[in-house]
Amino acid sequence: MDPCPFARLTIGNLALNFPVASKPARSVVHPSSSPCFCKIKLKNFPIQTVVIPSIPPESQFPEQVQAPTVSFHLSKLDLDKLAAKSFFAGKLYLKISIYTGRRGTTCGVSSGRLLGKVAVPLDLAGTESRACVFHNGWISVGKDAKAASAQFHLNVKAEPDPRFVFQFDGEPECSPQVFQIQGNIRQPVFTCKFSFRSNADRNQMSRSLQYEPSSSRSWLSSFGSERERAGKERKGWSITVHDLSGSPVAAASMVTPFVASPGSDRVSRSNPGSWLILRPGDGTWKPWGRLEAWRERGASDGLGYRFELIPDNAAAGIVLAESTLNYSKGGKFLIDLSTTPNSTNGKSTPVNSSSPACSPRGSGDFGYGLWPYCVYRGFVMSASLEGEGGRGSKCSKPTVEVSVQHVSCTEDAAAFVALSAAVDLSMDACRLFSQRLRKELCQPQDFLT
Repeated sequence: MDPCPFARLTIGNLALNFPVASKPARSVVHPSSSPCFCKIKLKNFPIQTVVIPSIPPESQFPEQVQAPTVSFHLSKLDLDKLAAKSFFAGKLYLKISIYTGRRGTTCGVSSGRLLGKVAVPLDLAGTESRACVFHNGWISVGKDAKAASAQFHLNVKAEPDPRFVFQFDGEPECSPQVFQIQGNIRQPVFTCKFSFRSNADRNQMSRSLQYEPSSSRSWLSSFGSERERAGKERKGWSITVHDLSGSPVAAASMVTPFVASPGSDRVSRSNPGSWLILRPGDGTWKPWGRLEAWRERGASDGLGYRFELIPDNAAAGIVLAESTLNYSKGGKFLIDLSTTPNSTNGKSTPVNSSSPACSPRGSGDFGYGLWPYCVYRGFVMSASLEGEGGRGSKCSKPTVEVSVQHVSCTEDAAAFVALSAAVDLSMDACRLFSQRLRKELCQPQDFLT
């Protein structure tokens, strides 16, 4: 079946160039004394906020700086809506507001001071099949456009980004079918089997992985271990993805129990639960990725997660995603290596000082190299998940989008489906321990307690 048409609108190479004033002037803002950021708005999409680096006045090449990027992911339906013309809707613009000062609010008032606004006209019709550059260069910003005003650099482009779309026909713990979606056509491609691993299952799988050359990695030490604790815990969950012939093509296995931290009823960031995402190979299961999840504290009350790829013969995993999902409303689990780490759309991968400078955290599509072991770039996948608020009233059926460039066989697609199931199940595993899980997630002995 053909993939679904998508387009990716990318705003990159963002930079500010401030003039050097011969005399001190209040109207001239110097980056040495004030950081800068911008808010980027596209009609019908959430506003994205990103820090803007300042470059020396003599430099005219922001490409040499690891400048931030943000992306908007547009389905064919989104493109049709944005391209639709009406009597009340005028020409479509990408609107950017540039601020000096720190992001956030103080006493309910925004901390930043508006420096200027930029509007880039867009014509997105047909961008699901052809690339288009809408702007690439400098724009004067400020109250006037005189030579002494600040200069803002940006690159705005749209590119085709076709994706395979899959949807679970039910909640992962109910062992549902998975359909591939193309327009109004739904075709079954996978079946899922949820189960609880016994001690023997965990030990057997652990022994099978000991033959891997990378068996000395720290993540393996917890696989199969009981880690029995006095506190409550959720453990042993597993979901296997089969193709239509019944052959297993991917699996997600909970390898570190989700345990309530001492003195609380939640899974903490300091002691997260974890899953291994497995693919078949050489007659056994091979680890492909590792997902950690926990319950964030504070007003955000989100599901924190971190996903890392486990390449063959690599000394360490490669972090591809680390962020937070709104626990009440849900959201999208996203792996997008073209998005800037410090953008605030809630879907990007934060910077971690332990990551190599050339790792996928800061790579993107603007000329930065990928870590040698990583074959992924640009948009990789996303999974739309129901939050805790919606799970009681309706069935959670994750929808998974996977970039065509990252699927070359059935096992490739199945691995992303298994990862999506693990993220969805983590929403349940991180429920407060004062709340009871649905019966499908409870082992027989749980009903006796």
